[in-house]
Amino acid sequence: MNVVQDARGTGGGRRVGPGRVVTALAGAVLVALAPSVATPAASAPAVSAPAASATAASATAGPGPELRALVERGSSTAALGELRENGRRIWRDAAGVTDLESRRPARADGRFRIGSVTKTFVSTVVLQLVDEGRLRLDDPVERHLPGVVPDGGAITVRQLLNHTSGLHDYLDDPRYFFHDDASLRTFLAEGRWAEHSPAELIGVGTRGTPYFPPGRGWHYSNTNYILLGEVIRHVTGRSWQSEVERRIVRPLHLDDTTFPGSRPGIPGPHAHGYARLPEGPADLTLINPTVGDAAGNGISTAADLGRFHAALFGGKLLRPARLAEMTTAVPAPMIGAHYGLGLIRYDLPCGAVWGHTGGVPGYSTVLLGSVDGTRQFALSFNVLEGTETDATDAAVNAFVERAACGPRPAAPTVAVGNSPLRTPR
Repeated sequence: MNVVQDARGTGGGRRVGPGRVVTALAGAVLVALAPSVATPAASAPAVSAPAASATAASATAGPGPELRALVERGSSTAALGELRENGRRIWRDAAGVTDLESRRPARADGRFRIGSVTKTFVSTVVLQLVDEGRLRLDDPVERHLPGVVPDGGAITVRQLLNHTSGLHDYLDDPRYFFHDDASLRTFLAEGRWAEHSPAELIGVGTRGTPYFPPGRGWHYSNTNYILLGEVIRHVTGRSWQSEVERRIVRPLHLDDTTFPGSRPGIPGPHAHGYARLPEGPADLTLINPTVGDAAGNGISTAADLGRFHAALFGGKLLRPARLAEMTTAVPAPMIGAHYGLGLIRYDLPCGAVWGHTGGVPGYSTVLLGSVDGTRQFALSFNVLEGTETDATDAAVNAFVERAACGPRPAAPTVAVGNSPLRTPR
C-alpha cells in the first residue's frame, strides 16, 4: 500500500507537491500540490527521538514504533500522531524536536499545516450547499462563475470535486515553489512571502493546456479547488474560509483549526519545517499560505482532524445521500488509489480507509479512517525537504497500515499502486 506518493500537493520537483511520501494519499502532504523527487538523506541532521508521553492505556495500542521510525530512519525532524476508536482517543504520541536550535521535544498536541486535507473541509461545505438545494453537483461551472473558465459550460461541480475536469494544475508552474538550491534560495528570500489571489491562481491553471477533455480522465489539480472556493463565495456571498468555520469548525469545537489567509505564522505550539541546503537546514516554517487557498491553506492538530473525520463519516455533517456521493470514487492511478468528492480511498490488507493527505514545504499530513466513522487516525511529520528516501516512504506506509489494521504477523507489504502512499499537495 503506498500512501506516500499522493499527499504532497503543491508542485515542484523538490518534494513540493503531490510529493513522494504522503503523496500517495492524494493531497496528503503540502497543499496537496505536486510530486517531489527524493534525494539522499546523508546530510540530514541527526535528530534524537524523544517521545511525548502516550495517552493510551497501553503503549502497544498504537503505531508508536512506526511513528519513531519516521524520525530515526525517515529524515523527519518531528512526527506526531493520534488514533481514535468509537469516539475515544486510544493512542497519541510524538517524536523528534520542535526545532533544530532549542531541540525541545515535539508535542503530540502541536499544530501543523495540513495542506490538501483542506480540500475535504471545502468539499464538505460544497455538499452541504447541495443538501440545501443551493447548487447541484452537475451544475456547469459557468452557471456559478460565468466567463471564468474556458469551456466552463462543459465542466461540472462534480468534476472539480473529483479531479476529472482536466483543468491544468497551477502548481505545475515552477514559479510557485522551488526545485533546486538556487530556486530554494529565491523562495526563502522572496517567494514564500508573496501574496497570491484566487484569480491569479485560476488564471494560471486555465491558461495551461488541459490534461484531457472534461470527464475523460483523472488528474490531480489544485486549480479545481481554488475554483470551488470561488463557487462557495458566489453561492453564499461569503468566503470559503468563513463557511468552513461557520459550518464545521465552530459547531464541532475544532478550536485549534484555522484557515489563516495570508498570515505566515502557525499559532500555538508547533514543530518547525526545514529544507536542505549545502550549508545546513533552512527554516521553512513561515510562509504566506495564499498559494494554497481553498486547495491547502489550513492549520490544525491531530485531535481536531480526528474529530472532523469522525463527524463526517458518522453522519453529523452531511445527509446519507450526500455522503454516499462523496464516497463514490473513481480510479486515481496517479496516486495509486481511488478518489471521491474531496476524499481518497486506499485499499489496505485489512480493508479500505478513507480520508486525505496533504503537504506544504516542511509539513506532511495524513488523515484516514474507516468509512463507518468508528476509527480514524492522523499523522503529521516534518521531513527535511530534499532528504526523502525509500525509508521515509516505508515508515509512512508502516504507520498507516499499523494504525488502520493494528498489529499483525510480519508479512510482505501489499502495494496499492506503483509507489508509496502518495500525498498530493
